[in-house]
Amino acid sequence: MTTNEKVFLNDRLVPADQATLSVFDAGFLHGAGLFETMRAYAGKVYRLDEHLERLVKSAKDLSIPLRADKDFLARAVEQTLEANELSEARVRLTVSRGDLRKAADDEEAATVIVTASALTTYPKELYEKGMTVVLSDVKLNSSDPVARHKSSNYLSRLLVLRKAQQLGAGEALWFTELNHLGEGCISNVFLAKDSTLLTPPLEEPILPGITRATVLELAQADRIPTRQQPLTIDDLLGAEEIFLTNSIMEVMPVCRFEKHAVGNERPGPLTQRLAELYRQDVAEKCGV
Repeated sequence: MTTNEKVFLNDRLVPADQATLSVFDAGFLHGAGLFETMRAYAGKVYRLDEHLERLVKSAKDLSIPLRADKDFLARAVEQTLEANELSEARVRLTVSRGDLRKAADDEEAATVIVTASALTTYPKELYEKGMTVVLSDVKLNSSDPVARHKSSNYLSRLLVLRKAQQLGAGEALWFTELNHLGEGCISNVFLAKDSTLLTPPLEEPILPGITRATVLELAQADRIPTRQQPLTIDDLLGAEEIFLTNSIMEVMPVCRFEKHAVGNERPGPLTQRLAELYRQDVAEKCGV
């Protein structure tokens, strides 16, 4: 941590080493919170409005008393980037239920934190040769009330991801209790077969990823056939291409899962095309 690092806490910027939370904060005690991880290019957060829209909606759905509106949160993000003099950055916005001693509907209770750090990207080699993934033994549960939300209660995903990394993989794919393909620990998943883009529908207990939605938008604008439908292990085995998405990795090709080779073990043409369209959209919206 640099001595001049700043974070945004509740309503103002403060030095990072002076930022403190109540020991009664529900985010600390119960993981009762939400977060957004975003990527800034040339000092501007890509698809910021979509990230904030998802956060505000989730706060309402999960009864987190967030007083701050999208305009306030956007200014907090911008101020944090400027204060830390960052251009290419990883930005995290975290909101918690706040101090448990306050009433559940007290809008003063919620905690808001924005942090920004210099961006560490995935190795270039992964985009050229593809990532290896494994299959998670843990299942997604459609009855889980925090399914489909980017909850701070993230330990199960981190444990599964750590196990995947110990096996030499970069991600683990989760299935639902109905054995439908769901998502990765920290990513959404896409398949390509017969020049058609396939991805699990949002009716599954998966996160409505911002990058996921962007890729679907770009694919449709480019007249690439897309289908959101339940997918199984057979679809995964039969896929000609697989790729993952999140805000930091962007479009990440997957060329192996477990011991199974995907396609010719190189990023496929549809993956490469969508990665190109994504970079073009970033350039247009962020001026890079």
